[in-house]
Amino acid sequence: MRRRELAYRLYRVPWGALDLLFPPYCGGCGLAGSRWCPKCQSQLNLLSDPLCEICGVPLAAAGTCPACRAERPSFRMLRSWSAFEGPIRDALHRLKYRRDVGLGDALAAHLAGYVRTLAWPVDTVVPVPLGAGRLKERGYNQISLIARPLALSLGWSYAPGALTRVRETKSQVGLTKSERHDNVRGAFRTFGMRVNGRVVLLMDDVATTGSTLSSCADALYRAGARDVFSLTVARALVHHGLKTA
Repeated sequence: MRRRELAYRLYRVPWGALDLLFPPYCGGCGLAGSRWCPKCQSQLNLLSDPLCEICGVPLAAAGTCPACRAERPSFRMLRSWSAFEGPIRDALHRLKYRRDVGLGDALAAHLAGYVRTLAWPVDTVVPVPLGAGRLKERGYNQISLIARPLALSLGWSYAPGALTRVRETKSQVGLTKSERHDNVRGAFRTFGMRVNGRVVLLMDDVATTGSTLSSCADALYRAGARDVFSLTVARALVHHGLKTA
């Protein structure tokens, strides 16, 4: 057995033990018996082609969306597993705000299959960091709870300290696209050589305009990353109330 495969199995042992002691409830619907039940899995609105070749937003036909033609994001490509609605929205809110930390591993186990279909030449996973204030308030970075087991399951390195948020930013919720871009410009920095020459998978929970991911990718490229691909669990779309002005 390869060392990283063994590391992943060992990582999952405590979660399995906890589930035996304290039967879990589904993060999507609350049904007892599993952290992510088959019914909620079947209700995901998976994003499929045609998608923008760069940012992954759904399109009527293959090609590049108007936003990416006007200003190309810094990452090479962004893809999201599901639309940000229904069970996955409830699950991510539960992970983020209700401290259901075991849900991260459950989601990562299902997300891994999707990531394999992308066939990206990734070797290192980096989560989008929280600001110091928000991390202190919440006690954990919710995307790290998905990114770490995902990296272990795929045999990739995990570098949570490679990227740092050097200034606090406002919540992106409710901001327009231009406001989101300004809010995170220059907000991230890398320290050390952890991504130099690496092909990075940059992870966040939800993508809206991609501004945060693009700003993070800027910092990773400045630190010598060979390439940066971006992945989110879900994608907020225009019909979910996104302001584009």
